[in-house]
Amino acid sequence: MEILNKVIEVEPVKEMLDYQGKYGEYGGAFVPPVLEEQLEKLSVCFDEIVTTEEFGKEYIAILKDYVGRPSPLYYAANLSKYVGSRIYLKREDLNHTGSHKINNTIGQILLAKKMGATEIIAETGAGQHGVATATACALLGVPCKIFMGAVDIQRQALNVKRMEMLGAEVIACDNGTQTLKDAVDAALGYYIEHPDSYYLLGSHVGPHPYPKIVGYFQSVIGSEAKQQILEKEGRLPDGIFACLGGGSNAIGSFSAFLADDEVAIYGAEGGGEDRNGNTAATLTYGEPIVFQGTYSYCLTDEKGDPTFSKSVAAGLDYPGISPQHAYLKDTKRCDYHSVTDQEALDAFRLLSRLEGIIPAIESSHAVALAVKMLKNKGQLAIVTISGRGDKDVERDF
Repeated sequence: MEILNKVIEVEPVKEMLDYQGKYGEYGGAFVPPVLEEQLEKLSVCFDEIVTTEEFGKEYIAILKDYVGRPSPLYYAANLSKYVGSRIYLKREDLNHTGSHKINNTIGQILLAKKMGATEIIAETGAGQHGVATATACALLGVPCKIFMGAVDIQRQALNVKRMEMLGAEVIACDNGTQTLKDAVDAALGYYIEHPDSYYLLGSHVGPHPYPKIVGYFQSVIGSEAKQQILEKEGRLPDGIFACLGGGSNAIGSFSAFLADDEVAIYGAEGGGEDRNGNTAATLTYGEPIVFQGTYSYCLTDEKGDPTFSKSVAAGLDYPGISPQHAYLKDTKRCDYHSVTDQEALDAFRLLSRLEGIIPAIESSHAVALAVKMLKNKGQLAIVTISGRGDKDVERDF
């Protein structure tokens, strides 16, 4: 793709196209036969379409003129003084719709239209992916259905109203724990029954080719951040931090730095309060199994079956995880930590009061981990603020 911005290259990281379904032993597509043909078609179309100059120019133009990319890399002077390290914030919260999710939804809906899809279906937990999907569908003129757990509908009521205002049909999922896992199950079930739909998966999970697709569209985050930090500091950071539930903003942030061994990479999982089933820290307490179409780490019960997750952050409240993050954990390229609800809430308030930036409670997990790991270290670091916290300020924590 042609670079349209001479200072900051907003295009995705091309190396993300190289993955063909496996990250070491993880990944793959474990789906019913009825889905195999649809996923194979999606894989072929993605590889053919997104590499064209026409698609690249259209996608990048929307990112720049509609989404507002590149998002700023902001030096958080007050937070840096408090922590004792130089901390930059990658401000995905300043994107149109208020999170990183719009990077992926714009890309996938452009792809879906070129594939002739009649409607878009999606799942959402915190509602940010749902809002981004509804927004992109409104922009590009495609109807959409958003599946959301009934519990998440209650705790993210503002985002539900936003989705409906944008024209989306929000479908409540009353099964299981009524959270993100169940919304994914419901969306996949609908997709099987309606093959003319396009399933717009929002995180870096699920069967191939979804992790590859989502990782590619989200890699603009790391691509920008790398160029921005070099421009501002003249060197790479000592570390980079991001939160992860499924793992899309994290893999987007990490992608451009994976080959830079001098850069330490940290992922913050939703830890809930303890390890006795009351957690969403999949990489910390899970084990590898096949779950929702892919082989990766997952929280399991005593029988080895998938179990529920628990996090104050709806967007992290998911028992599975990206297969690429599973690989990065096992190879020790990335360092993943569990962050408790209370630690995240403390960081939520800390960033709000020190910098006048109200982060999503999901992003607050990354802030909390950075504060802990960088205290009085004098290091240079980037923390991705994956979303803004408007949706969380009225919650009764």
